[in-house]
Amino acid sequence: MSRYTVGIDLGTSNTVVAFAHAGDDRIELLPIEQLVGRGQVAARALLPSVRYHLASDEIDATGFALPWQADADCEPVASVIGAFARELGAQVPGRVVASAKSWLSHTGVDRGAAILPWGASDEIPKVSPVVASASYLAHVRAAWNARHPNAPLERQDVVLTVPASFDEGARALTVEAARMAGLPTLRLLEEPQAAFHDWLFRHRDSLATELAAARLVLVCDVGGGTTDLTLIQVEPGTDGAPPRLTRIGVGDHLMLGGDNMDLALAHLCEKRIASGGERLSAARFSQLVQRCRVAKEQLLATDAPERVTVTLLGGGTRLVGGARSVELGRDEVSRLLLDGFLPLSPADELPQRRRAGIVEFGLPYPADPAISHHLAAFLHRHVSAARAALGGAAPPEPALPIPDTLLLNGGVFRASALAGRLEALVTQWRGAPPRVLHNDDPDVSVARGAVAFALVRAGRTNLGPGIGGGSARSHFLVLEGEQGAARAICVLPRGTETGIDVTLPERSFTLRLGHPVRFHLVSSTGDAPRKAGDLVDLDDEDFTRLPALAARLPASAEGRREAVTVRLVTMLTEVGTLEMQCVATDDPGRRWQLAFQLRGEADADGGSSAALAPHPRLAEAIALIDGIFGSQSQDVDARDVRQLRARLERLLGRREEWNLALLRALFDALLERARRRRRSPEHERVWLNLAGYCLRPGLGAALDDWRIGQLWALFAQGIQYVHETRNWCEWWTLWRRCAGGLAEAAQLQVLEVLAGHLEGADDSPRKREPVQGSYDDMVRLAASLERVPGMHRIEVGKWLLERLQRPSEKAHTWWAVGRVGARQSLYGSTHNVVPPDVAADWLTPLLALDWKSVEPVAFAAAQIARMTGDRARDLPATLREEVAQRLTAVRAPQSWITMTREVAHLDAADQGRSFGEALPYGLTLI
Repeated sequence: MSRYTVGIDLGTSNTVVAFAHAGDDRIELLPIEQLVGRGQVAARALLPSVRYHLASDEIDATGFALPWQADADCEPVASVIGAFARELGAQVPGRVVASAKSWLSHTGVDRGAAILPWGASDEIPKVSPVVASASYLAHVRAAWNARHPNAPLERQDVVLTVPASFDEGARALTVEAARMAGLPTLRLLEEPQAAFHDWLFRHRDSLATELAAARLVLVCDVGGGTTDLTLIQVEPGTDGAPPRLTRIGVGDHLMLGGDNMDLALAHLCEKRIASGGERLSAARFSQLVQRCRVAKEQLLATDAPERVTVTLLGGGTRLVGGARSVELGRDEVSRLLLDGFLPLSPADELPQRRRAGIVEFGLPYPADPAISHHLAAFLHRHVSAARAALGGAAPPEPALPIPDTLLLNGGVFRASALAGRLEALVTQWRGAPPRVLHNDDPDVSVARGAVAFALVRAGRTNLGPGIGGGSARSHFLVLEGEQGAARAICVLPRGTETGIDVTLPERSFTLRLGHPVRFHLVSSTGDAPRKAGDLVDLDDEDFTRLPALAARLPASAEGRREAVTVRLVTMLTEVGTLEMQCVATDDPGRRWQLAFQLRGEADADGGSSAALAPHPRLAEAIALIDGIFGSQSQDVDARDVRQLRARLERLLGRREEWNLALLRALFDALLERARRRRRSPEHERVWLNLAGYCLRPGLGAALDDWRIGQLWALFAQGIQYVHETRNWCEWWTLWRRCAGGLAEAAQLQVLEVLAGHLEGADDSPRKREPVQGSYDDMVRLAASLERVPGMHRIEVGKWLLERLQRPSEKAHTWWAVGRVGARQSLYGSTHNVVPPDVAADWLTPLLALDWKSVEPVAFAAAQIARMTGDRARDLPATLREEVAQRLTAVRAPQSWITMTREVAHLDAADQGRSFGEALPYGLTLI
């Protein structure tokens, strides 16, 4: 069987495949079959990473035929991929999926849920970011296998490139997408390294001369979706040997690239096209962005015309008659993009800190679009490593050491004006021009470099040197000190090479077999020297929160849940992902693999960890709980049961100040004694109240998913004292408080039960059952279920508004309307937010009320009119301004007014108001 080395660049804009035959030094590009028009198939090296979801009347088996059968797992809906998809997306709004790679790194949504195309109407089928990415890889695999039937791609040596800034979660999802596409075995490589490997490969015969004066290379890779920055130290070889290359720094994830430039032009065109200052719909704006991308490429070309016309087609039957056009001039586009994205700013001008970043099409772009500022911040972060690499050539402190050599990569730098501006910026900072390494084709260099990397790694040292450096980040296990003070311990230092086990010295953990375990990690790209076991304060430098690592340790063969002492062993795998295991100290052969939790990640930050510092009086508090719910406490007076909360507060302080570690420890004690909650109505009521309070909001701490799983088992049991209205109130309050931890299926089950009970809300007092007495709590719970699909949330909102037409309905129901119609979820995925047209209709009855006399209405209106920056969620500007003026008139808090006019985060008070009560001390929903 033929053997090939294959490099795949799954880019935000284009997917490219390069390959080399075994024993051959020649790297070729794979022509990928794709549709370029209705019924026309062509093979091109660049496959646009774009999907277009076909309408039922567009599906034509003969018109969309390719030489292979589509993979059903990666193509759950009829679609076109590639050049024709991009063309259709520029003509028909709302059906195109783009920037799937950027969505893989967006932790604010469920990346495994079918949410793309973002903002599309309900009748348009959707796919998840993982499936979208997998579909491009499946298309590549099919194209390869059609051309190489005797050498299937899944059996070749495959290298898949990812941004250097991708965190462990995004890397794991990329591997999952590859597996879904039928590529279970591959290796990941950072894109800037791949681009440099391509340059090394093409200059392999003259490297000593080419890099003789180089000491520090800056690789600046600006593609469609990201800006990727990497520093590589160059140490000259001796006796004619090639130089030694070490990657000494990578940038943080920066969702900033050509897509942002297209957006900037689209915003400019929108102001000229749209009438009355209204914004275009998300679907039509997406169409405008596609048109502006084409205009940008034309106006930045070497032979650019003086002006280009951008035409936005009409919708529906007025496709042509409703078209509107605007002209873009070459000079204005050049000024906008050069001064906006690559200003000649000083080296000490860092990214502007604003209240929140920019959101467009659901993606969180950085608030400051100036790549120059982010580059300056990157160099400041790696000043020590850069100064050491430059040696005597470094400027005296405190001057910033600037790389002496520059390699530009990414489609953005096809435009000579943009490449020249970045070169001028580095020249300004350095005081002398850098050496610019020629990149003959930025579109394909990453794929070619991936092949060169694999060949060198396989021992073909005559093809160029490898690039050392190991792990680009230091990884830390989060620990929690008293009162929530966050510290972390280094488990994998930056620079650790692949395949090396790193064991925490003098640090062990006691785990119970049969129970789950969960660890919270953070990472840092800073160049401060670290070694395994080092303790750091999380406030001292910038850290990136990673998805939790978790595993369920199986019980022993005898079924006993014995305790076992383990050490943590961490490794950077050959694939390029982080791996962590729990290893028994008494038997190193007993190992338990931890896996990143990428489904329903906790949207909270509480500094939680595997090692929670106990409260000094925790044992006494558990003794109080045991005195009420313990096995030996049979005949407890009802008054003593009711006073448990007050006694705990006298012992531990005001419960509003209990930190997350203490709350979860108390919940665990209550959970162990849950069977004895049914001794009396008072026992049940107190247990429900304390358990819900201690587990709120159902996420944010280690093992919360396990705790929720144990608690959920009680839902089917219901309450024991069904004739006690107060017990029903505490029952619903428990689930409202913990709703953030419930999965979609569980929330749907809760909503179904609520619907059954709420049907009797209109019964006469004589016919009402005790459960109807808890109506207020049921309404609050229904509004808090953020993971149920949007159509169910719409039903809840409509029902609430119908109820509010009755004079007897209490004013707090308006709070529920605001929670259901909020533009920004507290913990749920963004794709479940109620559509803006529906939310706008809900505002009408709110605006008709007197906000001074009906207190909850003002905050409800602020929630519904809140600005996110995402046109798929935001209400029209005129309506938001009307709400802002009404809020001003009633002297509402300034934070409410601000959130309707600009993108802003909720403060702690408003988060608590939206949640229904204060969140645990030190916990922030994000």
